[in-house]
Amino acid sequence: MADDSNRLVRLLCRPKPLNTKGSDPGIHFWLIGSPFFPPLTVASFLRRIHALPSAASPDLPKESEDLRTLIPRGFEVVGALASGDDAHARAAVDAARTLRNLLYGEGTDRPVIGAVCGFDSGELRFFVSESENATGLESISSVIEERDSKKFVWENGCLLHCELPIKLPLYYSLKNPTDVEKSYVQATEAVIAKLRDPQAVYLLETSNKASQDISPPVIIRGLQLDFSTDLSKIKALADDDDGFDASSLSCSYFPISSKAGSPVFSAENADIIQVSVLFNSLGSSSASTVPVAEYFPVQEETRLLIVDIKLDVLCYSSRKLPLKYAISSLIIPGLVDQLNVVQKLMLPNLLAQHPWLKSYHFSPPGILHPITVFYELSFGETEMKQVEVRRSLHSRLGLPYDRPLLRISNALDFSKLNNNDMVSLQKGSTLLRDVHIGIPSSGVTGGTVSLVQGSYEYFHYLHDGYNDSGWGCAYRSLQTIISWFRLQNYTSIEVPSHREIQQTLVEIGDKDPSFVGSRDWIGAIELSFVLDKLLGVTCKVINVRSGAELPERCRELALHFENQSTPVMIETNDKEVLQPVGRLIPVLVVDELENGHRELDEDLFSGGRGIGVVREVVFDELSSSLISIEG
Repeated sequence: MADDSNRLVRLLCRPKPLNTKGSDPGIHFWLIGSPFFPPLTVASFLRRIHALPSAASPDLPKESEDLRTLIPRGFEVVGALASGDDAHARAAVDAARTLRNLLYGEGTDRPVIGAVCGFDSGELRFFVSESENATGLESISSVIEERDSKKFVWENGCLLHCELPIKLPLYYSLKNPTDVEKSYVQATEAVIAKLRDPQAVYLLETSNKASQDISPPVIIRGLQLDFSTDLSKIKALADDDDGFDASSLSCSYFPISSKAGSPVFSAENADIIQVSVLFNSLGSSSASTVPVAEYFPVQEETRLLIVDIKLDVLCYSSRKLPLKYAISSLIIPGLVDQLNVVQKLMLPNLLAQHPWLKSYHFSPPGILHPITVFYELSFGETEMKQVEVRRSLHSRLGLPYDRPLLRISNALDFSKLNNNDMVSLQKGSTLLRDVHIGIPSSGVTGGTVSLVQGSYEYFHYLHDGYNDSGWGCAYRSLQTIISWFRLQNYTSIEVPSHREIQQTLVEIGDKDPSFVGSRDWIGAIELSFVLDKLLGVTCKVINVRSGAELPERCRELALHFENQSTPVMIETNDKEVLQPVGRLIPVLVVDELENGHRELDEDLFSGGRGIGVVREVVFDELSSSLISIEG
């Protein structure tokens, strides 16, 4: 679909720095492009994480399994990057071409990029192989870096989203329970055949229901689909090629969302076409029929197993792509990919407790295109196996390990996207947020301010009419800390109530059952137990015997705010204002003892000593939450 006249490599991003000195030559990154971009355009670099025992060669079958659903249809592997000299470009090309064959089962006529990063200079050099039969590589000396990569990807691009719940009835003999695996494979093949059946119907409509100019839905029938034409060879439709035949419509038929202000180019703000799959089992016959029941005779005792799966596919497309090709070349292959991945994950434990699999779509920072990830949620997202999955994804995508970028709470929520800035009807929080913002300076000359980073909600006594006066402040401190983890998307759990906090301590064996419902106090140690149980977060407790000792701890406290960012709980019985000899070290505290009866603004800004929501205090014990390095 793109002009092939200009021979250059176009970079929409650059790979993470490679430390190639003293390393063996090998494949480090896969180059990701799109058939909708000009040839030799690189949209992202995804790290190779599976290697054969030789370490220099990628484990291509495992890489293909990971990338099959991670990269949305509409983007594709277009090359590989290796460390070494120019001679290693051939190995990069061969690896990329083999990976393409595993992923797409295509022919040999597509150009593939081989990039090399020099051992000493770190310079990137690019080569291209026109086809698998080409004997040599062409060196590409012209490399340009796109200034506005997001605009390049999304100005003329859109997303197609399709959800398809499926129930697979599997019959198997009790004498041969392994027959259920064969039954599963056959059921999957039957679903794939139905997706390509001429009687299948695909309904396309805009997901932007708030737009005033909504185009009517479009129906594409299975008999209109073409499964043999490569995306790169499909002729783009002009913007004015409307007509009334669905086969002549392009994705631009659905108008661009009208949003206030300058356009924002990103996956979150992209136009989305919603695709629904329907099956017309009656055909066009108008003859009268009677209900029919199918009977399956069996020779021995048989069991029925119902497997519930929900496919959730996200694809990228040019707005000029004909809708019928969006179905045949993007949506259906994406559904087939997910069916095969789910089958592979399900088969080992089909008769046991088969895994609870769910796909999520993410748009992590620094990655121009969305990604799709399957999570196994039988034991929650903090289970160690899921932690390892996220850590592996962070490695492949070049994401930092100490930020929650691929938690469920970070996933794209299509129910909230493209609503034309409509106000949510969900009930908002009644809690104040970030109450320290706007506090006047302490007046310390030449001092450095170290504060919590990110937002938190302010929990205090008597909030929401719950009388917890006299329970001790640790319950409310814990709720404030957990709200920080929620607002920073480290977790999607609700902030626990007092009773739920107590129940958690009973479940881990720290308290007796009679503790639930009591008014017994908890401290920093119990707080750390609950954070570890609910969030998998570890804590560090620092004992401070007097105000005179605090200056020795302030640098440690400042480093915590710089590196970990989380709120710090203070546990103290000493209410005097902290003024150590030699210099003033003010400590800003959000006080949970506030009972909500006074005017909050007066308390926040009165500058009073030892009263109000914000105060300077001496404390005996600090409890700081430490973010585990697990993504």
